[in-house]
Amino acid sequence: MRRSLDVLLLFILLTARLRLNAFAESSLFEHIQNIASHPLLGKIVSKEAFDAFGPYLGDPIFLLLAAISLLAFLAYAVTDMLTDRMKKRTVFLTKYALLWLIILALAILPTIKLTLLRHDNLPHSYSHDGGVLQTEAAIDYFLEGRNPYAESYQDTPMADWGFPEFRTALDHYPYLPATFVLSAPIKLLSETNLGWYDQRFTYLLLFILILFLIPSLVQKQPEAALGLTMVLALNPIMGLDILFGQNDLFVLAWIVFSFWFLQRRKFVWSSIFFGLACAAKPTAWFLAPFWSVALLADQNIPWKSFHRYIPRLLRRLAPAIVIFLLFTLPYLFWNADAFVDDVWRWAAGTAKIHYQIWGLGFANYILATGSLADRFAYWPFWIPELLVSVPLLVFLLSRQLRDNTVSSVYWHGAIFLLGFSYFSRFLNENYLGFILALFALGFFINSHHAASE
Repeated sequence: MRRSLDVLLLFILLTARLRLNAFAESSLFEHIQNIASHPLLGKIVSKEAFDAFGPYLGDPIFLLLAAISLLAFLAYAVTDMLTDRMKKRTVFLTKYALLWLIILALAILPTIKLTLLRHDNLPHSYSHDGGVLQTEAAIDYFLEGRNPYAESYQDTPMADWGFPEFRTALDHYPYLPATFVLSAPIKLLSETNLGWYDQRFTYLLLFILILFLIPSLVQKQPEAALGLTMVLALNPIMGLDILFGQNDLFVLAWIVFSFWFLQRRKFVWSSIFFGLACAAKPTAWFLAPFWSVALLADQNIPWKSFHRYIPRLLRRLAPAIVIFLLFTLPYLFWNADAFVDDVWRWAAGTAKIHYQIWGLGFANYILATGSLADRFAYWPFWIPELLVSVPLLVFLLSRQLRDNTVSSVYWHGAIFLLGFSYFSRFLNENYLGFILALFALGFFINSHHAASE
């Protein structure tokens, strides 16, 4: 009897996404009524059918998409059972098409549904506060020639999102400039053609581009292509990020594009795209040491003579450094204090109004001691971060030097980011979704496919 890992993995991811999507949508205010009254979504099923569904389990669109995804999985499992009777290419193409149908039902269409609902309802509804609301406002400031790091967000839709005591980012834009600069053209194009924009349009575009790249990332290995596609597309946590519009997918896209070029020894393009990733969000920085070493994977360097190759490494690093500086230096020169306050002090807990201690990591032990007045109190998390991150970096770099491949860059970067984030002031669940994506890329990309191939 045939038992395939990809079938099991797909069912695990599918059921997780079904449950998480249902849970996420069930917590939305007046969601069923908003679906029924929407001028487009409300016409997908008749009023009589809508009444028959009733307000249970989820809205009719969610339930129909859920039924489609499960039927597609059933066809996927049956196709897998017929592997010995079909050509391998036919099996792969059939599975791949069915997987895309599941992705469409559980990731792409639900995201489009929420963007439509937001457009027809309150501007702060159906979206993430930073990744959508604040970034859209930052794009507007940028297009108006104003400094997003010096402006207030008190008069934007973000001021109505979430609990008032946790709206600490209303005077801080914590993301780096590439986030709003690179999104601006998509916003202008969308407003010209649709008359409106949602930041998730940019995220969805990058999401689809990443998925189309996967077969070439894994050298067209069918099993790896299917496995990596399903993990990235149906990632339980990052899937919700796409649904509501958190920006981890935005930085992941530039990293994937960079490594795609690195695999093909296109060092200038790899460096350009990695520079964009680093200029979008600091999470990309944790891959930088390993990516830098991989830039020399084609040299077969005896590492005792590494110093001789530093000039060549700097030449290959130069485009990334230039791109990063082109995005960040203007804002440092414009208002360095505002830039540093937003990007660094707010998250570190040293700004006048700063981010709370939050999440799933080491910080909970500190809160459990009862020694802090509340979540907003300062505690020197930089000490455990330093004590853990420095030896961990040395260890991981030594491993990278021994297996200097693209897959190792992803794997080591994931471990390094997790180690640092665990001991930081906050470890939000979206970081775990991003780390899972890095682990998946490191696992499914052929470990023997070095940058030199």
